[in-house]
Amino acid sequence: MPLSDHHDSEHFAYNRSWEDIETMLDKAERKKNWHRTMLSTVRTKNQRMMHARNYKALEGVCKTLRWVLGDKNVSHPLE
Repeated sequence: MPLSDHHDSEHFAYNRSWEDIETMLDKAERKKNWHRTMLSTVRTKNQRMMHARNYKALEGVCKTLRWVLGDKNVSHPLE
């Protein structure tokens, strides 16, 4: 049995529209920017770490969504 089950049609629906993906990218970029802003305003180390972690995670989300949309400036989201 293969490690990936992405071909299992019972658990995956490929019905997202371009508009759905673009909307998600917009929301992810806004949230990423909010975390970036919060990095400079919070005082505690734990808060800074949380915002930094979420910012970095959303960088990956944005890069992946841009790759899905065919952004020519994104060669591969894992690189």
